[in-house]
Amino acid sequence: MRSYNRKADQLRPLKFKPDLLDYSDGSVQIELGKTKVIASATIEENVPLFLKGKGLGWITAEYSMLPCSTEIRTRRERGARISGRTKEIQRLIGRSLRAVTDLKTLGERTIIIDCDVIQADGGTRTASVTAGCISLALALKKLLDENQIKQMPLKNLAGAVSVGIVNEECLLDLDYIEDSNASIDMNVIGTDTGHFVEIQASAEKSPFAKEKFHELLDMAEKGITEIVQSQKQILKNKSPLFIAYNHKE
Repeated sequence: MRSYNRKADQLRPLKFKPDLLDYSDGSVQIELGKTKVIASATIEENVPLFLKGKGLGWITAEYSMLPCSTEIRTRRERGARISGRTKEIQRLIGRSLRAVTDLKTLGERTIIIDCDVIQADGGTRTASVTAGCISLALALKKLLDENQIKQMPLKNLAGAVSVGIVNEECLLDLDYIEDSNASIDMNVIGTDTGHFVEIQASAEKSPFAKEKFHELLDMAEKGITEIVQSQKQILKNKSPLFIAYNHKE
């Protein structure tokens, strides 16, 4: 029996709490079952050296797990002690959000997305991408409201979900126990238009057939569609701007 008595193709309960932090340029807390992540956006009026004078903006991300986010205390990562896993997730979040943003429209400024895991039960990287997209959208709306940009740079919404094979069954949105026992593990990032941004897939025990890959991908697409609809609703509740721009029902 799965957590929350879910079917194989069913997400965990999904909740968003926007505008959680007073001092960020855009923030949201995502709750995906027991997994909880706070994503906050900070706008800086500069870009990395390799973009100076090119008229392009930049989106980057930082990711961390708070010490008591797991059953056994997680040590804080600082400086050179940042793990390879953390670096990988930070890069995933950053490139996923850059892929759905018009960096020229953003102009020469950087938006930093901070994703802090306050409780982990599987799917923290996918939850970070999903929440990071909302915090980015809210920060970009702030730039529009202040007339610092002329149009919305966010071209699409990005949602992410995990899928995998556990005990020879394809499952959507793995919790920690399922993820720990998965023979195949995939993380999929997609958009509101049904396109894919990134697919990460690995066999933990033995190679898998193309047919299984497509079955998992179809299941992930179903989950992303549901996640994006939730993102849309949250943003529409924040501003009429998000009703019309680019996102068709």
